Amino acid sequence: MNKEILKSISILYVEDENDVREFTSKLLTSLLKKVYTAKDGQEGLDIYKENFNNIDLIISDINMPKMNGLIMCEKIKEINKDIPLVITSAHNDTNFLKKAIEVGVSTYAMKPIDLYQLIESITKAMEPILLRKQLVELNLSLETKIEQEICKIKSILDAQNNIIILTNKENITNVNKKFLQFFGIDDFDKFLETKKNIFDFFIEEFGFITKNQIIKQESWLRYIKDLPEVDRIVKIKNYLHEEKVFTINVEYYENKEHYYVFSLTDITKIKEKSNLLEYQASHDRLTGLFNRNKFDEFYSKEVKRSKRYKTELSIIIFDIDDFKIINDTHGHQIGDVVLKEISQIISLHIREQDIAVRWGGEEFLVLLPHTNLDGATTVANKIRTNIEVYSFTQLNLKITASFGVCELKEEDTDESLILRTDKFLYEAKNNGKNKVIAK
Repeated sequence: MNKEILKSISILYVEDENDVREFTSKLLTSLLKKVYTAKDGQEGLDIYKENFNNIDLIISDINMPKMNGLIMCEKIKEINKDIPLVITSAHNDTNFLKKAIEVGVSTYAMKPIDLYQLIESITKAMEPILLRKQLVELNLSLETKIEQEICKIKSILDAQNNIIILTNKENITNVNKKFLQFFGIDDFDKFLETKKNIFDFFIEEFGFITKNQIIKQESWLRYIKDLPEVDRIVKIKNYLHEEKVFTINVEYYENKEHYYVFSLTDITKIKEKSNLLEYQASHDRLTGLFNRNKFDEFYSKEVKRSKRYKTELSIIIFDIDDFKIINDTHGHQIGDVVLKEISQIISLHIREQDIAVRWGGEEFLVLLPHTNLDGATTVANKIRTNIEVYSFTQLNLKITASFGVCELKEEDTDESLILRTDKFLYEAKNNGKNKVIAK
């Protein structure tokens, strides 16, 4: 994006740290048409209401007094749903990422702020809007003038950092340079002969917009536009067979041939980070099994489901025998390897629908839906036997474990089922260890 285009953009910059706000706004003022500043979300909202016809983009911090940045952005989106939003933050937690996508944040720049990264974020956020403005200003609107103005369109398209695709209802008619680079295409004319539609590139995967979903719709344009921003995502493979995730925006230009402009913004890194943070929040870092917090989320639901539909539900809790001796004798690093290898044994001997949890230091829990006491006892004995015969770590340690097993009864509560199972575990411990006690 050249300097002339930057000079046409006016922004609202909201930041509660005075030094950061003054320094950054001064730099932005030298590059942009106008910079409105505010010290908190409430002031930012008030300024936007007074100047919404003059503000092209919002840049905001998250944590601020009176009103945080995401709430402010949400309220501004109620006034102008198309306003681009850039968030500046040192945050990297799952809730922030999800909320940012839900609110409709276009992109974000991590703190401490790098001016070049911030300008790049502004550029990415403004590209779809500027593209629409430029198309209108050139009076193209993708009607009969498309063929006559194709060179002008190409120069506009190629200036965009997003993947831009022009299509009629049947085939792709034009693309920008970013599209060609993504798919490794040298000769676009030969590509046109394939008669491919943009939907042909969408990977069929749950959680993403797919071609099968699109073709079932009476109006696929309305279907995409009505989706929340958080769900308006597609997955596409590039020429290196790398899967990338994009948010998708589509604009319709009505004429005799019905043309559409697709803008695809790469959010792969944001999505990967969101998935990673969600995984870390729900799994034990050492073993990779679910952690206790995640177990608490679905345990009550499984108990209620079992009672409501009269299905069987059983639970196994087991503890490594004399684990303290292992740590004291060989050190905690060896102890950690033992825990990892135990988790692998568990995973090999349970079904996909069973839920394995690291319950405590050396204690594990397995929840078995649709399983009675006999079935759960069989699973427990398989795990116990495989632990007993396994040679752990490079030291070839021999280890055993003690097990308690229970099946859910009608009178059980969430707490009582676990307490009963725990009681039988300690009964196994007190009666010689390396045992399964099931009642």
